[in-house]
Amino acid sequence: MTHESIHLLKIKEKFKYIRPLLNERSIRAWCAAEALSIGRGGLSLVHAATGISRPTITKGIKDIKSPATLEASRVRASGGGRKKLIEKDVTLLLDLDRLIEPVTRGDPESLLRWTSKSTTKLTEELNKAGHQITQRTVHRELVKQKYSMKSNRKRHEGAKENPDRDAQFQLINQKTLEFQSRKCPVLSVDTKKKENIGNFKNNGKEWSRKGEHVDVNVYDFIDKEKGKAAPYGIYDITTNKGWVSIGISSDTAEFAVESIRNWWKEMGEFEYKDASEIMITADCGGSNGYRVRLWKYELQKLANELNKSITVCHFPQGTSKWNKIEHRMFCHITQNWRARPLVDLQTIVELIGNTTTKTGLKIKTMVDPRVYQKGIQITDEEFAFVRLKPMDFHPEWNYTIVPKNVDM
Repeated sequence: MTHESIHLLKIKEKFKYIRPLLNERSIRAWCAAEALSIGRGGLSLVHAATGISRPTITKGIKDIKSPATLEASRVRASGGGRKKLIEKDVTLLLDLDRLIEPVTRGDPESLLRWTSKSTTKLTEELNKAGHQITQRTVHRELVKQKYSMKSNRKRHEGAKENPDRDAQFQLINQKTLEFQSRKCPVLSVDTKKKENIGNFKNNGKEWSRKGEHVDVNVYDFIDKEKGKAAPYGIYDITTNKGWVSIGISSDTAEFAVESIRNWWKEMGEFEYKDASEIMITADCGGSNGYRVRLWKYELQKLANELNKSITVCHFPQGTSKWNKIEHRMFCHITQNWRARPLVDLQTIVELIGNTTTKTGLKIKTMVDPRVYQKGIQITDEEFAFVRLKPMDFHPEWNYTIVPKNVDM
């Protein structure tokens, strides 16, 4: 190995260690000092060892020989360096804003009104307009202009907010405390989203060994033999325990009340054997909606069987997310079976039944094999059988079903 090769390796080794500690100006100065210390051929040798360009090393030599030409606090001379793109292309930011803002404001003439506002699309449109810009620069400029990636937020509840919404919430809370003080059950009920039974994709991710994965059907066409599962849930607010009846038929009011009946047989009778009343909080629509005659008719049957009054309080339209079963039970079931294909009813039963939380949630479940007929109409004569005792405040939302052996 020649003397020059040895010298080159030493410079390369020194530069590797010192470079992370230097800024642009000090790198020039260090390379210049090395070149000057070597003498003839030093500039070429330092360039080969460090990769720093000859003009940069030459500039460093000038800085060393004339230090007064650059302020001590500056890395480069004032005005030095490549000009920013927005300084050279003065209409760039204006055109970028024009591409994005009208989309936000709903302008149908916007170029990107009906397509994705990705940085790729923005870059394409800007280049078509005569600008020379890369996707990375578009992203950087968007961040500088205080744009950011945003997703949709569920804020609009559909129908106009009912002016008595908060008062209804207060009534539900008051009634809940009254029933709990008398050691009577307070139930939150609802139907969970129907699920396809079979080897179908289920959203979410779970840990597995690298390379392992579960293959599911490409298409979500319903398996005619397996059908769908309709889980109807009953959540006991006081004990933090739940019940889920998995229906294989239609989600009807008859099925909903049968689920409550099963909860009483399997759980409620043990917890509340001395209770004389039951309170239910439910959404205003669906199989347990406040306008559904069959719901009240079937509750009357249940009240007669149990010889217990059943008080029902419905949440106003558009407020189902406040129903406690949603965020105290159903969300945990969904979390527990994420990324798991619901291949059969037994799998659904096991996944629901093994759902737990840090707060001690326990859930029991069973399959309801009955077939429930849709479209059952309750006549005026049949509805007269219902011993309905409405409350003064919003009687359509709040009422008590009194059993036949109890005075109204």
